[in-house]
Amino acid sequence: MSNSGKIYGIGVGPGDSDLLTVRAVRTLEKADVVFAASSTKNEYSHSLEIASEFIRDNCEVVKLGYPMTRDKSVLKEAWEENCRIAVKHLEGGKNAAFLTLGDPLIYSTFGYMMQTMRRIYPEVEFEVIPGITSYQAAAARSQQVLVESGQNLLLTSGVADPEKFADSLESVDNAVILKAYRNFPELRDTVNKMDKMDVKFYTRLGLEGEAIYPDINEVPDKTTYLSLMLLTARK
Repeated sequence: MSNSGKIYGIGVGPGDSDLLTVRAVRTLEKADVVFAASSTKNEYSHSLEIASEFIRDNCEVVKLGYPMTRDKSVLKEAWEENCRIAVKHLEGGKNAAFLTLGDPLIYSTFGYMMQTMRRIYPEVEFEVIPGITSYQAAAARSQQVLVESGQNLLLTSGVADPEKFADSLESVDNAVILKAYRNFPELRDTVNKMDKMDVKFYTRLGLEGEAIYPDINEVPDKTTYLSLMLLTARK
């Protein structure tokens, strides 16, 4: 493929549009095409909603649908098909912005996109613009120090194997649990049994319906996709 443009992976932050970096905004304002990941079920994109005010009126917006499944063969097919769609929009030297919540390289759709693209279209050039993460925003909102002095910090996912998850928490001072909506009752039980950290639960930071729970036992069993937990060592 000749005369291809570049793809900019842009982290749009956790929810507040004013948490986009200056570089992210400047890149969006110049983009010829904007890619936004969405579910194949409803085509809605949180990242597109957050960044919409910075996208030019005449900029082409392309929603790339990804199935909400853990079937590796289905996901692989979706990654490759979306890469083919993206490449077509880069023809003629057009530059594209790929929007992603938080940071592009932390539990991000963009990470899979970039790795797949490099495998089947190695000539495509990428640039990554980091974004503010949800756990940074959560810590700032509650003025919670994430890590200090000789402490360590674990970054993990609520979809991790429960046994592995519990083992990981045993050896750390502080932890961030993203995707805390998945298996939340089990996560809550594990954390309560350990009884060695202070825990806060956050959902939909910077968006309508935002909630912060200092007591995880008050969190409903079913919570939203945009949820996380901060676990910090007791003083």
